Amino acid sequence: MDKYSFLNAAHTSFFSELYEKYLVSPDSVEPSWRAFFQGFDFGMESAGDGLDISDELVTSMVNGNQVEMPESLQKEFQVIRLIDGYRSRGHLFTKTNPVRERRQYIPSLEIENFGLSQSDLETVFNAGDIIGIGQSTLQQIINHLTSIYCDAIGVEYMYIRKPERVKWIQDWINVNDNHPNFSPDRKKHILKKLNQAVSFEGFLHTKYVGQKRFSLEGNESLIPGLDAIVERAAEMGVEQFVMGMAHRGRLNVLTNIFGKSAKDIFSEFDGKDYEQEIFDGDVKYHLGWTSDRMSDNGNKIKMNIAPNPSHLETVGAVVEGIARAKQDAHYQEDFSKVLPIVLHGDAAIAGQGLVYEVIQMATLDGYKTGGTIHIVVNNQIGFTTNYLDARSSTYCTDVAKVTLSPVLHVNSDDAEAVVHASLFALEYRMRFERDVFIDLLGYRKYGHNEGDEPRFTQPKLYKAIAKHKNPRDIYAERLIAEGIIDDSYVAELESQYKEALEEKLDASRKEDKTEITPFMADEWKGFANVREWEMMEKVDTTFDKDKLTSVANVITKLPEGKKFLRKVEKLVNDRRKMFFETDTLDWAMGELLAYGSLLQEGYGVRMSGQDVERGTFSHRHAVMKVEESEEEVLLLNHVSENQGKFQIYNSLLSEYAVVGFDYGYAMASPNTLTIWEAQFGDFSNGAQIMIDQYISSAEDKWKLQNGLVMLLPHGYEGQGAEHSSARMERYLQLCARDNMYIADVTTPAQMFHILRRQMKVNFRKPLIIFTPKSLLRHPKAVSKVADLTKGSFQEVLDDTEADVKKVKTVVLCTGKFYYDLLAERENLERDDVALVRVEQLFPLPENQMIAAMKRYKHADDFVWAQEEPRNMGPWSHMLMHFSDAQKLRVASRRFYAAPAAGSAVRSKARHQQVIDFVFDKSKDNMTRKQTKK
Repeated sequence: MDKYSFLNAAHTSFFSELYEKYLVSPDSVEPSWRAFFQGFDFGMESAGDGLDISDELVTSMVNGNQVEMPESLQKEFQVIRLIDGYRSRGHLFTKTNPVRERRQYIPSLEIENFGLSQSDLETVFNAGDIIGIGQSTLQQIINHLTSIYCDAIGVEYMYIRKPERVKWIQDWINVNDNHPNFSPDRKKHILKKLNQAVSFEGFLHTKYVGQKRFSLEGNESLIPGLDAIVERAAEMGVEQFVMGMAHRGRLNVLTNIFGKSAKDIFSEFDGKDYEQEIFDGDVKYHLGWTSDRMSDNGNKIKMNIAPNPSHLETVGAVVEGIARAKQDAHYQEDFSKVLPIVLHGDAAIAGQGLVYEVIQMATLDGYKTGGTIHIVVNNQIGFTTNYLDARSSTYCTDVAKVTLSPVLHVNSDDAEAVVHASLFALEYRMRFERDVFIDLLGYRKYGHNEGDEPRFTQPKLYKAIAKHKNPRDIYAERLIAEGIIDDSYVAELESQYKEALEEKLDASRKEDKTEITPFMADEWKGFANVREWEMMEKVDTTFDKDKLTSVANVITKLPEGKKFLRKVEKLVNDRRKMFFETDTLDWAMGELLAYGSLLQEGYGVRMSGQDVERGTFSHRHAVMKVEESEEEVLLLNHVSENQGKFQIYNSLLSEYAVVGFDYGYAMASPNTLTIWEAQFGDFSNGAQIMIDQYISSAEDKWKLQNGLVMLLPHGYEGQGAEHSSARMERYLQLCARDNMYIADVTTPAQMFHILRRQMKVNFRKPLIIFTPKSLLRHPKAVSKVADLTKGSFQEVLDDTEADVKKVKTVVLCTGKFYYDLLAERENLERDDVALVRVEQLFPLPENQMIAAMKRYKHADDFVWAQEEPRNMGPWSHMLMHFSDAQKLRVASRRFYAAPAAGSAVRSKARHQQVIDFVFDKSKDNMTRKQTKK
């Protein structure tokens, strides 16, 4: 006991600070003290379990010795545990819900749960020092903690493992008891923004009765919150905002934050036709907008709100890609200049897995954006579903804990608290470059849309909402009580704002058509909108041989003084021989030379996807690792001076979010060849929403060009149902007019030219390429250097070996199947069969295909051959788009539900049946009775 007598003598504030440090980060405390505190905690927990612990002391075990703690110190530690309880669980006991009773949680924050009693309330404790109020009575400490943690803002942060972040948060919220101290002018400005939000919704409600607008009513304090972020961020040096949000409150945000003219919104409500012919448009609450805003301090800010589909969280991935592209292009050394903000609904953020995928990107090298501010417009309901049926987690924002991001739950009726929380979020993001979340708890005044009857499903809730004042009126009453405004102030604000809206409405109704302003037009200067026939025009993709030689020289020579694996050294040496000796370039060499040529011309190249650095099939090796240090070597970044930047990143195991990110990147960076590669082609179905809602249709809906390239490995090689087909039929079904390119190329030169074409045209279209697996090393899938330097992309490759006079059968095919048919033709020694490759499937080169067929004047048998089942692959596309399709007999697998058989033997047999029928029409496996095989 004497050994620990210093516990009686030392100042309790020393132990208080040490114990607090232990609670925040146990590993940061010296081991013997850590053991001591662990013993104390064990003693307290045992006391809570009813064990016999003396009221005079708590027994702790340190290094096997029993230590009796003085009662004064014991009480001090118990107060610290109380403080920790408020920090960890105070958010569960806040006043953050404006229209519902808060759920009850056990245990509560009653002092008895921490070994304290009512008799301790007037006792002075040193523990007050650690919350910034000095020595204080227990009652004063409780009042302080309640004000910080249990009022209109609930803060979750104690799971963060970085003590410096925890301390920063505690220091920030300790100021003024986590309440703002705004000037009268600032309060009037908040009221002004609230009035704009409330009056805008009221105006639309009366002028466009029954029309869907997905109003912000019940969460109008979002507007002053966003306004505060923009204004303060501009002071901190932010130059561009990129925002994504679903439809709830979008029109309000567009008008009152982004400065979109109410006249344009009224035109959209009136349902007028569009000025542009090559454009079908979308509903008003999906459209994007770009504008320049001048902050109150005279800072110019570029404001971007991305267009979005009804798939609520999809836009989040796109926003991150846009933000990263802008950072890479304009602010490589300072990501803080571009601020992404993503607005969520409470049901969507809890229910949609894409949110998790996007959040997992937050600190990854290829996808980080220096932190995102996430704001949840929490209606506490999803369409008609109560929050209790919408999630299992306590909060809709619990996904934030994946990346240990702080969360602020805020009562949306308290406008000052909302602004205060918004400023916290901004400063945290700017300081730590990490994500931060605001959960804005409000309600939805009407149903899911303004035509719904919400009382069908939530009668009790909507009875309360009907009686509830809006946030503007609540705040106005507060300012009147404070003597800052008088009773007429709000009426004047509302009258002035609505008068301005009336003028905009009158101006709108004088115009017959509405014009949609392009999103991010400044990034797209010099690019044209084109139609399908213009997509078919020949493009000069040749590249000077001397320049190509210099590229080849760089990418076939490893840096000296670094040791690489022997296989890597051999691979690089083999590539050197291909170019400089044998003149037989394989697939990887053709692909890498395409990138190198574009980089030399100043274009950027970005590629991401699962295992793209090496390549799923170990063909690319764009990144090579030094054997001992694992230092990464990217030879393509040393092609020439003033070259473009080559970026390649292995992605997280996600398709949906990564495709969304790369699509957003391509949207904001049209002079970068942006590529996403699937590990296997059919894995792209995990990104189907992105493909349907953005890639195939965005130009038609939102005037958005995009040059994203998708590389989808495709080909039947007996690897089963999930590793054969990239489901090309799905992409082909989405093709219409001029929306994208679809190709299935068969030579390295074709790959070289189609990638170059993507950047050399003065427009951008998504490009889907079905890429090979076995062809990556096929001895016949090679090209000569001259094919790259002098050639161009050929939509159709005619048979250069066939004797036109002898040919009786003309086979049209695509992709890797060509080489299977070529091998069979050689095996059968058939000189009466010509193999014509359709390299581009959309826009379909119909005239070239017909010309190729007519060239064989003696042919009387025309075949469409595909390795996919009849109900898959390109055949149905040919029926829709090829006028001579009726002349073709079809050689394919039968109709199947799965793309391929799991048995390699069965798959090979089916494959051979198709080949047999190509060369002998009597072997038609489609008309024979279906068997087990």
